[in-house]
Amino acid sequence: MTLADFTNRADEVLALGERARATEGKTSWGGTHVDPGLFGEFRASALALIRDVFGEKHPLFRDADKALENAIGLSVNQGLGVVRAARTTIAKGWLTTTTGIVSAAIFADFLEMAQHLFEQGYKDPAAVLVGGVLEERLRQLCDKNSIPLVAGTSPKKADAMNSELAAAAAYSKLDQKMVTGWLDLRNKAAHGRYGEYTAEQVDLMLRGVGDFVARNPL
Repeated sequence: MTLADFTNRADEVLALGERARATEGKTSWGGTHVDPGLFGEFRASALALIRDVFGEKHPLFRDADKALENAIGLSVNQGLGVVRAARTTIAKGWLTTTTGIVSAAIFADFLEMAQHLFEQGYKDPAAVLVGGVLEERLRQLCDKNSIPLVAGTSPKKADAMNSELAAAAAYSKLDQKMVTGWLDLRNKAAHGRYGEYTAEQVDLMLRGVGDFVARNPL
C-alpha cells in the first residue's frame, strides 16, 4: 500500500465513525448511546488501520483502544479525533522516518512493478522480483523480533529466517508453509527452471506476498 492508500483507508474509517455518531441517542438513565453494530465496525476498523501503519506499541494505537471502549457518543468523538490525528500524520508525510510506512511504500512500488511485468507476459522476472520483496520482509521481521540475520559469518538464508520467525510466533505455521512455497518458486525462477511452475502460480504468489506484507507490518 502507498501513502495515498493509507490516507484513503483513513477516510473510510472516519466515515464509519460519522455513521456511528449519527445514531447517538439518549438512554433512559440520562446517558447517551450509539448503534453498537456500527460502533463495533468503527472500533475494529480504526484499530486495524492504526496497527497496520503505526504498530500496536504506538501511542495512537493505545489512545484509540482506550477511547473506543464503550458504544457512546463521547467514545466515538474521541475515536474520531485519534483517527484524524493518524490521518494527518500519514497525509502530511510525517511518517517518512518510520520504517514501517517507508517500507510499505517501497514494497508497494516493487509489487506494482512485478504485477506489471506479469501482466505483460513476463512471469519469470515477476517471480524473481516479488521473491526479493518477500525475502526483504523476512529480514525486517527478523530484525523486529530480535532474530540474528547471520549464522556464524554468513547471512542467513530465507528458509532459515522463515523457520525461525515461525518458531518465534512472529507469524503462523500456515504463513510459514506459504512462504516456503513462494521461496521455492522464486528459486526456480532465479535458476532458469521456468517449466517447473505456471503463470497461475506466479499470479497467486503476487497476491499472496502482497497480503503477507500487509498482514505483517513492522
